[in-house]
Amino acid sequence: MAKYLGLTKDVGHQVRGKTGVLLVNLGTPDEPTPSALRRYLAEFLADPRVVEIPKLVWMLILHGIILRVRPAKSAALYKQVWTEQGSPLMDITRRQAQKLAEHFEKSGEDVSVDFCMRYGQPSVSSTLQRMHQEGVDKMVILPLYPQYSAPTTASAFDAIAKELATWRYLPALHFINSYHDHPDFIDALAASIAKDFELNGQPQKLVLSYHGMPERNLHLGDPYYCFCMKTTKLVVEKLGLTGDQYITTFQSRFGKAKWLTPYTDATMEALPSQGIKDIAVVCPAFSADCLETLEEIAGENREIFEQAGGEEYRYIAALNDNDDHIQMMANIVKPHI
Repeated sequence: MAKYLGLTKDVGHQVRGKTGVLLVNLGTPDEPTPSALRRYLAEFLADPRVVEIPKLVWMLILHGIILRVRPAKSAALYKQVWTEQGSPLMDITRRQAQKLAEHFEKSGEDVSVDFCMRYGQPSVSSTLQRMHQEGVDKMVILPLYPQYSAPTTASAFDAIAKELATWRYLPALHFINSYHDHPDFIDALAASIAKDFELNGQPQKLVLSYHGMPERNLHLGDPYYCFCMKTTKLVVEKLGLTGDQYITTFQSRFGKAKWLTPYTDATMEALPSQGIKDIAVVCPAFSADCLETLEEIAGENREIFEQAGGEEYRYIAALNDNDDHIQMMANIVKPHI
């Protein structure tokens, strides 16, 4: 058996030359059941980029405790956001890829667009192999994480590199590692927030809630926190907000270690006592709505805020497959195709 993957006999070298764009998102379980969550979490939480503690110790904790308890709890949460189309993240990412493909088709550019998930299906390896066999030998990889971080963006690169290490014929490759300050991203995000303000009125405070990360990662040199703050700075400048009209927070912490602060849930609990009872929340680190935005922010944190005395709470949806978001993706990858 050959060590490296080659082209199939029916794909001659003469048909090479296609350019492909691959969107990479985090992933989702196949269904909202404990067994599906166990498979998904086993892959996700076994990634050393995600949990940076000694492997043997972590494997004992993961398989001895977490995978025995967490799947059932997570499945119950996923059921709350599951739709007829399945996982919101999967459905939205698929639509993003379809619309981006349509954009290139309309502009007359011969570009193949596909998507994959870092964890779960469609996998990085199966999608790359399919594109390769279809004649793609120049690939632009766009991880759908606006702000670079090692547990997300770098992990996507790890998976791609691991797959390509098994290939005989490698494609030309361009990997886009961040777009946290790209003008089109800032414009699209600010326009989405401005539209909400126009329809519902400007709240007392805009909360920009980013996915959390252990504070230790920042001290070890991960730029994620700085990139989040840069996104906030550019967006609020675009909106013309003053310092007392917004706050940046971090959500979705896990375990007992200190994570980036201020915490979103603690902020929701504290704001009403400070006289802030009308807020809007946006999640600039998410390119597509998912469990962390639909259940945690639109649901759980709303309850925390209201139970603490808050009166008006609204979640501003992720950019999802909005036309200006698709245009942004196209503009980011076009220089490399």
